[in-house]
Amino acid sequence: MTSRAGEQREEARQLTARLETEGVRNIALTWVDNAGIARVKTVPAQRLADTAARGVGMSPVFDVFTSDDTITESDHLGGPDGDLRLFPDLDRVTVLAAQPGWAWAPADRYDQLGRPHPACQRQFARRMTERATAAGLDLRMGFETEWVVTRAPESHHPGTTDTSAPLDYPCAGPAYGMTRVVELSDYLRDVTEALTVQGIDVLQLHPEYAPGQFELTTAPGDPVRAADDVVLVRETIRAVSARHGLRASFAPAFVAGQVGNGCHLHLGLYRDGRSLHRTPDAAHGLAPDADAFLAGILATLPALLALGCPSPASYLRLQPSRWAGVYQCWGVENREAALRLITGAPDDPDGGHAEVKTFDAAANPYLAVGAVIAAGLHGIDSRATLPEPQSGDPGVLGVRERARRGIVRLPATLTEATDRLEKSAPLYEALGKVLHGAVLAVRRAEEAQFAESTDEEITAATRWRW
Repeated sequence: MTSRAGEQREEARQLTARLETEGVRNIALTWVDNAGIARVKTVPAQRLADTAARGVGMSPVFDVFTSDDTITESDHLGGPDGDLRLFPDLDRVTVLAAQPGWAWAPADRYDQLGRPHPACQRQFARRMTERATAAGLDLRMGFETEWVVTRAPESHHPGTTDTSAPLDYPCAGPAYGMTRVVELSDYLRDVTEALTVQGIDVLQLHPEYAPGQFELTTAPGDPVRAADDVVLVRETIRAVSARHGLRASFAPAFVAGQVGNGCHLHLGLYRDGRSLHRTPDAAHGLAPDADAFLAGILATLPALLALGCPSPASYLRLQPSRWAGVYQCWGVENREAALRLITGAPDDPDGGHAEVKTFDAAANPYLAVGAVIAAGLHGIDSRATLPEPQSGDPGVLGVRERARRGIVRLPATLTEATDRLEKSAPLYEALGKVLHGAVLAVRRAEEAQFAESTDEEITAATRWRW
């Protein structure tokens, strides 16, 4: 046994003893595939020490699963051969408040010889975070989680994907209305209480625009932790919903033609403990590196969409004049811009940050944070600069006026976004050929599956996948 394995085993033994006192009998180890589905292996709590030392076996074929569990293949991954090991992050083991007797931990993936799996999305996010640190940058990220809740039919079994059951919303109040909070106050209280018990710092929770829709925002943190947190948030909401006889959907498009669920990514840049969004006398308070970082994100957004908006359903949500950010522009406090600069309170030295508005919860959050960091660092390396900010809704401008301002529409289909990802040299270099190829294979398979589908068929097929 290696010394590291021995240390992991001893740490896991101590953790197991604590978990036993809290009644934990099983631990769910999750990873998120390239279709954005949280997959899982579970182990008895008393097996945690062995699992920490030797991992749990799983097939690399999961990297080429699509959202409906069809298996495709890439040049490097696919088929029945090979094996990997899942190793839980012991620092993130969390007792689940809404699932008595259970704990959760995100997992990293290695091959049988202990080498990092080149398609492990969580390790990709960590590598990009380390690159930023090496460049003297401290990134803090956080996600907004939007979901739609309905009553579960009496015949519904949790985990099924029945698309024929009628949608029964448990709250009928207006968008952003207090009525919805009153109607579901017990449910919403249990959501926030469960998350708080699990160590998630909830900033706010409110009703959203679409019927039965809510939004929850969590505090920013290290990029990998932010991705871990959003996985835990979704599964906690799902568990609390089930205990209330409800069903939660994080799908980008829940009903065709309605406003969908986003999962906006917020990011702040710091150096030596100081915000790069609060530079005196700089335009919009942005230090040169912050300007270049955000310019890199903005320039790469057409390719980033294939990672942050990975389903054909995503493009049903990405419609003009719905605050989804479908035009490649940025603006100060502009909710129609794809990249929104948030100034924050004037007396808050940490108040400024940026928001990528296009992303949704079908995205693998580890791919999302890692790719955004890669794009931003490329912006710094290439000395990119932000164009003029835009105000107002680009969707109401005429074609000529948008052209005059240099505002272009972001990809309107998954096919177009995937084509842009395929040609993106910065993202290919960051992802590596194995992970890049697996993502492309999954996107092409999703495109082909829904090529002849109507909007209604797409939403019905994907409504309960996320």
